[in-house]
Amino acid sequence: MSSEVKQFKLPDVGEGLTEAEIVKWHVAPGDRVEVNQTIVEIETAKAIVELPCPFEGVVTGLLVTEGETVDVGTPIISVDVSGGDPAPAAAPEAEQRAEALKEDLVPAPDEPGMVQPDEPKRQPVLVGYGVKPGATKRRPRRHTAPAAAPQAPQAPQAPQAPQAPQAPQRNGRPQPVDKRVLAKPPVRKMAKDLGVDLAAVTGTGPAGSITRDDVQAAAATAVQPRVPAVPQAPAPVLRGEEERIPVRGVRRSTAAAMVGSAFTAPHVTEWLQVDMTATMDAVRRLRELPEFAGVKVSPLLLVAKALLIAVRRHPMANSSWAGEGDTAEIVVKPYVNLGIAAATPRGLLVPNIKDAHAKSLPELARALNELVDTARAGKASPADLTGGTITITNVGVFGVDAGTPILTPGEAAILAIGQVRDMPWVHQGELAVRKVATLALSFDHRIIDGELGSKVLRDVGDMLEDPLHMLAWS
Repeated sequence: MSSEVKQFKLPDVGEGLTEAEIVKWHVAPGDRVEVNQTIVEIETAKAIVELPCPFEGVVTGLLVTEGETVDVGTPIISVDVSGGDPAPAAAPEAEQRAEALKEDLVPAPDEPGMVQPDEPKRQPVLVGYGVKPGATKRRPRRHTAPAAAPQAPQAPQAPQAPQAPQAPQRNGRPQPVDKRVLAKPPVRKMAKDLGVDLAAVTGTGPAGSITRDDVQAAAATAVQPRVPAVPQAPAPVLRGEEERIPVRGVRRSTAAAMVGSAFTAPHVTEWLQVDMTATMDAVRRLRELPEFAGVKVSPLLLVAKALLIAVRRHPMANSSWAGEGDTAEIVVKPYVNLGIAAATPRGLLVPNIKDAHAKSLPELARALNELVDTARAGKASPADLTGGTITITNVGVFGVDAGTPILTPGEAAILAIGQVRDMPWVHQGELAVRKVATLALSFDHRIIDGELGSKVLRDVGDMLEDPLHMLAWS
């Protein structure tokens, strides 16, 4: 049977994607693949995405190596779709890999997040969820015996046969040694950048997986300088080598967006200190309600709700600037896709809650939990990271009182909340210790003037000082 080889080209998995980095291959030449089987993980400027194979057949070649960044439309893998069996020499390897990875590579056509075909013969090519720990096949490390030190002549002795390392046995037959290493792609990338061999690292994460802390500890141990046993002179000052980190993916996208935002929209930032004592009491009481069972309730929930109500009272805060010169216009959004800035191992991400304005308080609490957990786990899809209309950044989690946030591109306002801490405060005419936090609202001065920005910030502050305002203004 004549072979028919097809090439799978890197698709645009997001809005306007131009390139992506190959993080990890899940297949090798000679493997048989099925339609929708995950074959590779890629990192875009927004998220890590798993790509399924659009063909059924036998892999004939991986056209791009792990760690390489390629443009959209570049062929990354070739597959023989003629229906023939794998070559005899490649069959054992394909069977071995299938057995080793069968628990890790199980994306099915009906999994959540799969983009369904719009045309009769078109197959889905994207999976919109993130990274899962997978198995990695590594070469066995070589074991070399240390050289023997010279010995004084001795009487001849009967030679002894050297003992070779014994492999585990079952029923008298040697068994293969499990070489799988559990580590997420960002952890693997860090290990590669730091020169750490993951096979030599003991994982402390779930199921023995290797974490970023494990890699950093291994790197620190590897670079510790050796101190001479008997120093002959004062030791010189030791200086570490410069570290150069390539700016790729999320960090490059964030840097470009922040520069563009800072030098395009005229930023103004206003500040307001608020007494959060009543809000903290409300958070404590909400945690006891059955509607919030199993949900993490934090002050951020009421901050988000207050901002949503303030936006409904002042719609211009939920808008964007479009066009230039005579064609410029302000686009006021009738919906609120609430962005939450999240610090992740890959950099700053701002996923957003779609239609946050229409959610009840328990629904908003669950959406906040899922949003942050998904982003920090590296599973945020490109859809989660686009389409935001207004953003909250919680700098208080870092022990910071306040900051001057930069607008998310395309948005008119961003609210920052600092840490809630005990401070002396005049309450009902007397000095008392109260729970106080600082709010900072940055806004695009082309759209929001000082009066409107002050009204939005004051409304949020009033609702946090007395949560009953949320009921009155809802």
